[in-house]
Amino acid sequence: MSPWTSAVGAPQLARLLGSQHTRDGVAAGAAAAPTGGRRVPAYRSLADGVRLLILEGRVPVAARLPAERELAAGLAVSRTTVAAAYEALRGEGFLESRRGAGSWTAMPAGSPLPTRGLDPLPPEAAASVIDLGCAALPAPEPWLTRAMHGALDELPPHARTHGDYPAGLPALRQALADRYTASGIPTMPEQIMVTTGAMGAVAAACRLMVRPGERVAVESPSYANILQLMREAGARLVPVAVADRLGGWDIPAWRQVLSAAAPRLAYVIADFHNPTGALATEEQRRQLVDAARAAGTVLIADETMTELRLDDEVALPRPVCAFDPGGGTVITVGSASKSFWAGMRIGWVRAAPDVIRSLVAARAYADLGTPVIEQLAVAWLLNTGGWEEAIEVRRALARGNRDALVEAVRRHLPDWEFTVPHGGLTLWARTGGLSGSRIAEAGARLGVRVPSGPRFGVDGAFEGYVRLPFTVGGAVAEKAATRLAAAADLVASGATIEAESPRTYVA
Repeated sequence: MSPWTSAVGAPQLARLLGSQHTRDGVAAGAAAAPTGGRRVPAYRSLADGVRLLILEGRVPVAARLPAERELAAGLAVSRTTVAAAYEALRGEGFLESRRGAGSWTAMPAGSPLPTRGLDPLPPEAAASVIDLGCAALPAPEPWLTRAMHGALDELPPHARTHGDYPAGLPALRQALADRYTASGIPTMPEQIMVTTGAMGAVAAACRLMVRPGERVAVESPSYANILQLMREAGARLVPVAVADRLGGWDIPAWRQVLSAAAPRLAYVIADFHNPTGALATEEQRRQLVDAARAAGTVLIADETMTELRLDDEVALPRPVCAFDPGGGTVITVGSASKSFWAGMRIGWVRAAPDVIRSLVAARAYADLGTPVIEQLAVAWLLNTGGWEEAIEVRRALARGNRDALVEAVRRHLPDWEFTVPHGGLTLWARTGGLSGSRIAEAGARLGVRVPSGPRFGVDGAFEGYVRLPFTVGGAVAEKAATRLAAAADLVASGATIEAESPRTYVA
């Protein structure tokens, strides 16, 4: 097996380096550039540019870099410059090489690796810690209570059965199919399986389709808990960098990975991507489905954030499955957890009927089925119009939280860089050149819990980022930004961080 999982061509690397700028406005990787009154050697500028691309996740870890002569031609520099830059990167631990296999990107020993997903903070800690760890909001009342009352009214006939519905309650499967059909995607109940949350849906697809050691392409960055789920399933993750500034997918990069790595599966979030908030365009969706079909790769399209459009002027493109009329390339995953409430552990899969049958048959060895009362509650919401009204409550809360958090971060952390998303629940912030992992550590001890960037990357990328969810607003958002600013100041000063209270929880 090759030591690298993807490849970056010379034109692509030259484009990435060209889009990268230092604080003085000089393109990284260019010939000797002035910095702080002195000229940086060209090889050093190139090495720094590649290193930053790796740390930011724009060039994946374990990606094969172009040969020295090829990159020299692409950048219009000497081969000696490229050779010296590669040697510097090897010395720093960002590049490994083997005769006959080329050179591929790496992370230095001791760098923080994403070994865990995101776990919720215990509710009893809320008095002392502001939890920005999990992107989840309180239930939209009175709709939760009404839905549960409606479910209890519908329960008696189901209570007289064994209660196991491996494919899901027929009423909920029909309601979900009708919702897809109403949105322009003709769907039968036989194309729906109800799961225990979106995680259950992705886990079911992985169990069915991925054997240990097989490659799965993922966006870089991507949702931390899904990355961890796939690691534990034995998948070999192949990261594909997302485009800059909420630009959606980098389709040339996806084509290259799908062609070179031939992954069995690819996991993508087209609508208000977690963590960046990006919204893939309709043309990007069409092109990615076409590329996946040509490569024989099955796309898992996660739609858990689709309902959370926060700016009304932004139009949602058609779902990814709209570009797969045959149904053999796209598996769609949805959930009530982000749109409605995380405590409502109802998810679903939309796929071709034969895929659904295979998923249902395999479920006997997993969780057998999803709780009936929660399924009845979601069916009640979908069939009575309560879903739409609850979603409007959820959007209004998330929109207010987003605006308050953005304003507070801009005021207290002016060096942090981010693009405000039009939807979803998360803000992806670059931390002004500081370590996101150290800021997360300091923040937890100062009373604000925030996940660092490497949790959302593969093999330690995104050290210079943190994810901020829209879970708090008003005075709490202000306090969270103040504590994050204090944490950033501690990290910048190099001071030793001491815990303030034994009640503080560290993620």
